[in-house]
Amino acid sequence: IACNGLATKEQLNELKKVGIKNYNHNLETSKEFYPNICKTHSWEDRYITCENVNSVGLKLCVGGIFGLGEQQADRISMLKSIKSLNPMSVPLNFYHPNPSLPLPNKTIDINEGLNLIQLSRKILGQEVMIMVAGGREITFKNKQYDIFKYGANSIIIGNYLTTAGNKAIEDLLQLDRLNYEIATNC
Repeated sequence: IACNGLATKEQLNELKKVGIKNYNHNLETSKEFYPNICKTHSWEDRYITCENVNSVGLKLCVGGIFGLGEQQADRISMLKSIKSLNPMSVPLNFYHPNPSLPLPNKTIDINEGLNLIQLSRKILGQEVMIMVAGGREITFKNKQYDIFKYGANSIIIGNYLTTAGNKAIEDLLQLDRLNYEIATNC
């Protein structure tokens, strides 16, 4: 799997030639809310990269972040955009407050987070793998493994791009205690 940012069809074909089978590129948020989050490139640039992934025959992994200050309509819009791309998997991230960013300095409530996973499953359908990724530990705290009851198929373990997660062994042991099967591939 590769996660290299914006990519043309030519670039993606080069990655495919060297054995890449999956490409991750998140939309981050809705098209409407995106200008509040990023000024260096457009939401359309991100969406086109995802379309390019599909067009060259790679499997697409595309998700977003909840809790950036968006409204429920933005969340639904993002999920519908993700669905329109026919992804193989969808990483759902939950904003991890950072005082250096001009965003809300709070996390989503546990129940709201669980409801967002349930909403994601409803909109995305049963055939898509939903992964709960960044922000899992701080958003869901002692209920972080309840996410599976609400429609998540998997979690990302270990550290994330810019934040620390649980120690991988802690998640692996807890998943074993709960009798969940550990996937060995996508």
